[in-house]
Amino acid sequence: MTVRYTRDHEYISVDGETGAVGITDYAQSQLGDVVYVELPELGRVLRKGQEAAVVESVKAASDIFAPVSGEVVAVNPHLEAAPGTVNEDASGRGWFFKIRIADPRELAELMNADEYASYVVSVS
Repeated sequence: MTVRYTRDHEYISVDGETGAVGITDYAQSQLGDVVYVELPELGRVLRKGQEAAVVESVKAASDIFAPVSGEVVAVNPHLEAAPGTVNEDASGRGWFFKIRIADPRELAELMNADEYASYVVSVS
């Protein structure tokens, strides 16, 4: 499984032709307690960089952008009832949606874990 990151602090955990998308641990720590998550509709086709979801915390609301283009093939059914899962396990049980990747070459434009770690240090 490969994980790639965006400058907007989203991750995509790639498994074959699909990827689970969520926000990074750094992003959830900056947001504070997550109180609401708005997920995309199943079957929605997203372009890379397009607004896909919304996360609201006690501090702010933030858009979640599609890290790659593709079709939404699953949404996390637990987040509506338990949005705090994003704070507890952002890169695991706190994923937002899964996308069928339309163009795997777009993944190469995203950061790997080491590049993302350096990026976080530079913006902190």
